Amino acid sequence: MSTNFSRRKAVLGLGGLGLGALLPMSGTAQAADIATPGWPVKPITYVVPFTPGGSTDVIGRTLSQKLAEILGQPVVVDNKPGAAGAVGAAYVAKAKPDGYTLFGGTISTHAINASLYKNLPYDPVKDFEPVALVATLPNVLIVNPALGVNSVAELVALLKRDPSRRSFASSGAGTSTHLAGEMFAELIGVPLTHIAYKGTPPAMMDVSSGQVPFMFDQMTAAVSLVQAGRLKLLAVTSPKRMTLAPNLPTMMEAGIKNFQMSSWQAVYAPKGTPQPIVHRLNADIVKILRMPDVMSKLTDQLGMEIVGSSPEELAAFMKVEIARWAELVKKSGATAS
Repeated sequence: MSTNFSRRKAVLGLGGLGLGALLPMSGTAQAADIATPGWPVKPITYVVPFTPGGSTDVIGRTLSQKLAEILGQPVVVDNKPGAAGAVGAAYVAKAKPDGYTLFGGTISTHAINASLYKNLPYDPVKDFEPVALVATLPNVLIVNPALGVNSVAELVALLKRDPSRRSFASSGAGTSTHLAGEMFAELIGVPLTHIAYKGTPPAMMDVSSGQVPFMFDQMTAAVSLVQAGRLKLLAVTSPKRMTLAPNLPTMMEAGIKNFQMSSWQAVYAPKGTPQPIVHRLNADIVKILRMPDVMSKLTDQLGMEIVGSSPEELAAFMKVEIARWAELVKKSGATAS
């Protein structure tokens, strides 16, 4: 890790983009009845590139249920975890572009992986049709309660004096949870060992059992374990505190200067999927994201910020994100095979 992140004001993820104002829930299509003759006539598969239980899975299942009701056909979630989402992404990239395969993309699959992996088995831009940017969400710093730390400062002090605690878990190499840990190591000046898992739930279980001291991840999967006293939250990585956890300080408030990072979730289809279908899906997804029960679940219960962009806005946003992460991955020294 060659860059001194403390000298940088570049914001990892979405913290500095003002995305809420940049991409309102507009959608190119204003109505969900765009003409798509003969589609759909059979079940649709929604591929989630991580294990069940994480943020991408929650969004996938929420959207799938609502899309099935609107489209009149089953929308089946298919979890294909591995390689920070690259396994599932490669599968969808090769799928028939007929509107019957969707993909739950993330900051990892469609921004970070492009520069982190030397031999990525898909192209985030050339192999996919952007459908909609669904939501953004910050990570939180999660520790095992047995560590006996109650603040970020106490965790840093522990890491500095005890080398046996210098490891962190993530949902996979190249995920925002991985790079959050790399950034943390650089900012506190302590070398840390990264332990990658095939998704959030197994990583979080090992942190809760004490196999790994801490991790960064979204609030989504941590809530039940926190309530059960098996995990403890120390800080949030967004520039502002979360409405869901107003007493949880930001990393910067906790003394880690310039630490800002937010993840994002989006929907894609294989490249070549007919544009009428892409825009019909976009209109339906935007409609779903405006439903009170969906807004309550994603925002109030899970701490996400709903976006609901158009396909064109997502395509433009991806170009910015891919360039941003290419620079930051290179300077952080993070790599994946």
